[in-house]
Amino acid sequence: MPPDEARLEALESLYAHQERAIQELSDLVAGQWARIDGLTREVLRLRDELQTVSERAAPDRPPPHY
Repeated sequence: MPPDEARLEALESLYAHQERAIQELSDLVAGQWARIDGLTREVLRLRDELQTVSERAAPDRPPPHY
């Protein structure tokens, strides 16, 4: 095999491996963003729930004997 063909074959192989690695990383990042979105929604829900519970709680007033 001439040197240019061997070099081209090596570059094509490297390119294919890099494409696969990039796709795997892209899939990983997409999964992480989905997890972050889910956690963000959960935090917002819990914040709203805490606010609702706090609003229902009796206000902090000193006892009548003060």
